[in-house]
Amino acid sequence: MTRMSETAEYAETASPGEGDAAPAASGRRKSSPTSSWRSRLYRWDIKASPYVFVAPFFLFFGAFGLFPLLYTGWASLHRLELTNLDDSTWLGLENYTNLLQSDYFWNALGNTFTIGIIATVPQLAIALGIAHLLNYKLRGSTLWRVAMLAPYATSVASASLVFTLLFAWDGGMVNWMIGSVGIDPINWRESSWGSQFAVSSIVMWRWTGYNALIYLAAMQAVPHDLYESASLDGASRWQQFRHVTIPMLRPTILFTIVVSTIGATQLFGEPLLFGGTAGSKGGADHQFQTLGLYLYDQGWINGHLGRASAVAWLMLVILLLIAAVNLLIARRLRKDR
Repeated sequence: MTRMSETAEYAETASPGEGDAAPAASGRRKSSPTSSWRSRLYRWDIKASPYVFVAPFFLFFGAFGLFPLLYTGWASLHRLELTNLDDSTWLGLENYTNLLQSDYFWNALGNTFTIGIIATVPQLAIALGIAHLLNYKLRGSTLWRVAMLAPYATSVASASLVFTLLFAWDGGMVNWMIGSVGIDPINWRESSWGSQFAVSSIVMWRWTGYNALIYLAAMQAVPHDLYESASLDGASRWQQFRHVTIPMLRPTILFTIVVSTIGATQLFGEPLLFGGTAGSKGGADHQFQTLGLYLYDQGWINGHLGRASAVAWLMLVILLLIAAVNLLIARRLRKDR
């Protein structure tokens, strides 16, 4: 009773609202202007930083990618000469119709196709075989893998000049080798198929090792259980390669085919340097002139920038068609799996 009475007396004597003074005071406390400014700056930093980091890419892409694409699209619809860039005449689709009626354009397209086939098919087949050999445990495997990348690291100019000497009409090593077995020397630069084979050999030499390392990386990702199961079933190494390795590498093989096809469509440096003074023409009879050379010849030799821009856009359409075929085949492979 004594404690209860003391408590009641204390409650009566205490001033009203004395116990709520501290919470009320803390509730009325406001943040300082400095802390509020820092919080806003922090929020701006979180929102704006990603855009600042990616802005250089979009600036360079807009300056060196998007603007040239749009400008060539505009130029392809006009008569625009290199000697007078300020004077342009609207032609509509006349540049495209003239190209589709030009024998030189179809000749360049056919040469691009044949050189691409000659260069791509043996290249990928040899790369697949080399990758299969490197997939086994070999002494100095790292050295062999680095050696595979040496041709890829070589400049186009150096490789083309060396192969020009190898395929020379008089004193070339290739003619000396075929002459030692009784075959007459071939004028590789003037011959239609010979020049295309010579240009394709440069492409094969430069890109075989690169594709071999891509195949090797894909082979090392194949589960070893599949090879063990095939070995227990009595499959030889060749049978394992055919029935295990090749099916597992189908997406990678498709990727290399598409990339090699795109590279063949844009082929430029190798035939230009191999042809010498007539490099932009693809030889005296345009026998190895590719689409890239035809574009260069129209734009920078003849000065018809409008027609060259139309060639560039037709090449873009061809590449888009290749990408669409790649997408359809990839979807079919995913469904089959």
